[in-house]
Amino acid sequence: MSGGPPTWPERHRSALRPAADSPRESRCAHREGALYRGAVTTHVIVLNGGSSSGTSELARSLQATLPEPWLALGVDDLIEAMPASLRNGDTGIGFAADGGVSVGPRFREVEAAWMAGVAAMAGAGARVVVDEVFLGGGASQRRWQHALRGLEVLWVGVRCESAVAAAREQVRGDRVRGMAASQAELVHQGVRYDLQVDTTRTPSAECARTIAAHVHH
Repeated sequence: MSGGPPTWPERHRSALRPAADSPRESRCAHREGALYRGAVTTHVIVLNGGSSSGTSELARSLQATLPEPWLALGVDDLIEAMPASLRNGDTGIGFAADGGVSVGPRFREVEAAWMAGVAAMAGAGARVVVDEVFLGGGASQRRWQHALRGLEVLWVGVRCESAVAAAREQVRGDRVRGMAASQAELVHQGVRYDLQVDTTRTPSAECARTIAAHVHH
């Protein structure tokens, strides 16, 4: 949920295009950059999508699709691990009645430590799928870029039409109404991806296979 400039080498930065470009989408996904040109092992897959876009289900599908064991860690895990005092109030994370989300300085401190922990696991040899919601758009991505510097990361945007995400939100019943609609486009603003998938009408298993084709082992 998550600046400083991106920490990728210059040759990598020039290979990426902003998410604001007009993409040529296939049924499930399109390639946005040429970051992974060589046979370099992918350490981390970052999935960024709004609430009810299907990132958690997609993470599980990736675990079932990829040949090696991958850990799936999400921002929901971080929030659930926090004490109640940080899940309410100005210093932690707060959820408004209209679906808006606010974060305070204490949340940022804990989040930074959590990011560093995820990076440490990946650096120690664990392959990690990160299920995220970039409430700050590009600024959120830059925080992760800083934490994951030195690791090979596949950045994946997970899209879903706002109306479909809102319908999923209503069915699941464990999210504040309005969160899906408010985050559908917000989380992608200023974010640069290697690949984007659209879960609006495409099953997560199919999107997972598309992503897996871009993972280097």
